[in-house]
Amino acid sequence: MHPNNLHKEGYDFSRLLKASPELAQFVVHQADRRPTIDFSNALAVKTLNRALLKHYYKLEIWDIPDGYLCPPVPGRADYIHHIADLLATTPPRQKNKIVGLDIGVGANVIYPIIGSQLFGWHFVGSELDPTSFKSAQLIVNANKNIKNSVTIRQQTNPAQIFKGIIQPDDQFSFTLCNPPFHASAQEANAGSQRKNHNLGRNKQKRGNKSTPFTKHEKQHLNFAGQHNELWCHGGEAAFIKQMIIESLDYAKQVQWFTCLVSKKQNLHAIYQQLNDIQATDVKTINMSQGSKISRFVAWRF
Repeated sequence: MHPNNLHKEGYDFSRLLKASPELAQFVVHQADRRPTIDFSNALAVKTLNRALLKHYYKLEIWDIPDGYLCPPVPGRADYIHHIADLLATTPPRQKNKIVGLDIGVGANVIYPIIGSQLFGWHFVGSELDPTSFKSAQLIVNANKNIKNSVTIRQQTNPAQIFKGIIQPDDQFSFTLCNPPFHASAQEANAGSQRKNHNLGRNKQKRGNKSTPFTKHEKQHLNFAGQHNELWCHGGEAAFIKQMIIESLDYAKQVQWFTCLVSKKQNLHAIYQQLNDIQATDVKTINMSQGSKISRFVAWRF
């Protein structure tokens, strides 16, 4: 993880339980190993997120609707820290104020929460899904420490990314995005089934060989995410291509455009598209969380 990531040493359950005692019911204690939770249980994961956000980012109220994406906080924090490093490489366009645009802020508002509390940044979060938009707005309104730093805007056109969100007077230091990476509902479902299998296998390795997933557990496996969070027509490649095309129209209003790229094989086409629109600076920032390798591409004009 990034050296400044607060979560690089793993989860400190002693501190998290003090912040959120309700987490105790989900903590699994194992001989000669660190405490953990059952990451196949969506409620356990959501409760862990709530504890992390309360302890490290001073959020008092946080919740998301059932079935919506509950992202891992440490990985999201890594993206924010690497953006801070990126911004340090170029003179700021706005003195004393960093404003970010989170494309697809989701029901959870994780990126604006982390960025505003760690660095004092301001954010606009765009959201297409009405339920996610409502949830994001509720989180912002319920927490005084982010209420004046985060604004949620609803995207009404699913064919647009920046259009309809960036207003004529806006100036952004950066944009960030965790795009839907599957190309269809079938592909997304297959990915969930693979994750189901892997979590089941890991559960057996923890000593539960004779205990399969119960009906309740199967209903609450941590594969949350609505279709617009997990897939779009053409998948990640098509989404990022549209983002690159639109970015040219806002070259004077955004200092750095950035987007996560989950599939390494998409990088070649992305570089070609950025060359076609004559982006003047393109960077690929690699990140790692344990065995997981991820990256984001950043460009500017």
